[in-house]
Amino acid sequence: MPTNNLNIAKLLEQLETAIRQQIEHRQLHNPVLIGIHSGGAWIAEQIHQRLGIQEPLGLLDITFYRDDFSQIGMHPKVKTSQLPTHLEGRDIILIDDVFYTGRTIRAALNEIFDYGRPNQVLLAVLIERNGRQIPLQPDCVGGQINLPAGQRIKLTGPKPLAIHIQNTACPA
Repeated sequence: MPTNNLNIAKLLEQLETAIRQQIEHRQLHNPVLIGIHSGGAWIAEQIHQRLGIQEPLGLLDITFYRDDFSQIGMHPKVKTSQLPTHLEGRDIILIDDVFYTGRTIRAALNEIFDYGRPNQVLLAVLIERNGRQIPLQPDCVGGQINLPAGQRIKLTGPKPLAIHIQNTACPA
């Protein structure tokens, strides 16, 4: 998907459709919707409303579950995870903004399992990009994009939600 086609409204609509199909196909019963701070939480708020899920929205901060502290240091803005106290046997829809290496999702799953063993987890992301490093992949995707090394996707929000492509490479 070219970067000029990263329309938030269209991506959210495509993601909602994919999630509805998977809920029916996988027969998710009374799912808990969980968004990963911060972009994933913003997307999850939108999807939570669109799907009309009655269970309160769960929010997850994976800061203490990350595996890259030596590379990025501790993130100073730790947010509180807000999850149901009991996730044992529950169906979960896990939402993030961008799926890149898979490491954020690995950390999120580790935290979720600390709350109990869910029945199943459906992974939904607004954008999937090239760069997977571990064997995980989303079940539902709003859109896909290939970016060269040295670029990243940044979601800003929550109101309005916007997508930006940023250069991360240092000039020579």
